[in-house]
Amino acid sequence: MERNIKITYSYDGSEFFGFQRQPKLRTVQGEIEKILKTIFKKEIDLVSAGRTDRGVHAKKQVSNFFITSTIPTERIKFILNGNLPKDILILEIEEEDKDFSSRFSAKYRAYEYYIGEEKNPFQSRYVTFVNQKLDLDKLNKIVAPLVGTYDFCNFKLADCCSRTSEREIFEARFERVDEKTVKLYVKANAFLKSQIRIIVGTILSVYFRKKPENYLIDMLNNPNGKYVKAVAEPNGLHLSDIGY
Repeated sequence: MERNIKITYSYDGSEFFGFQRQPKLRTVQGEIEKILKTIFKKEIDLVSAGRTDRGVHAKKQVSNFFITSTIPTERIKFILNGNLPKDILILEIEEEDKDFSSRFSAKYRAYEYYIGEEKNPFQSRYVTFVNQKLDLDKLNKIVAPLVGTYDFCNFKLADCCSRTSEREIFEARFERVDEKTVKLYVKANAFLKSQIRIIVGTILSVYFRKKPENYLIDMLNNPNGKYVKAVAEPNGLHLSDIGY
């Protein structure tokens, strides 16, 4: 009898060439599938809630796959964590009904983007530095128009394969993490390729007056316009939650 196995896990994306499997390159999907193949003696194809770029991290990523093996889920988790590299950790493994899809059953995805106000070498893999004090009120005024349903065509990379660029953002706000770090929290039904990085790059460009005050609003209201896209560094970006 076929079983649908859901895995929830986290990873440090620093040493990966992104999430998606690529020939001869170290990727998150590739590393997990390699160990699953040794467990089940067959090729396993992960279906995943999202695909992070190179250098992007995940506090919570979700995938699922189908097997006929009777190995208990706790045993699968034990073997995976015993054999996966130290930058991937399986948090939970559950058996779902056959209709569950980590990608299509997801009701929302949430990301956090961390920005440091003072350079710190011990945070350099996880935080993007601007080296000056940030005004949260000003940042939240810039980000507020993102909430809603828009054609985010101007907020994706040219090689994005999504059939539509319309997305709904439920929440978007800046919060202070500590005395020298702020984060942007964004929750949406789904995201386009590098959408958050372009959003952050645009916000910072407006904040530091490299772009006009209404530049982000214009990008939202004119999806077929021509805009210079500022793409923020990947290291500050963390996939933080997926809801079902």
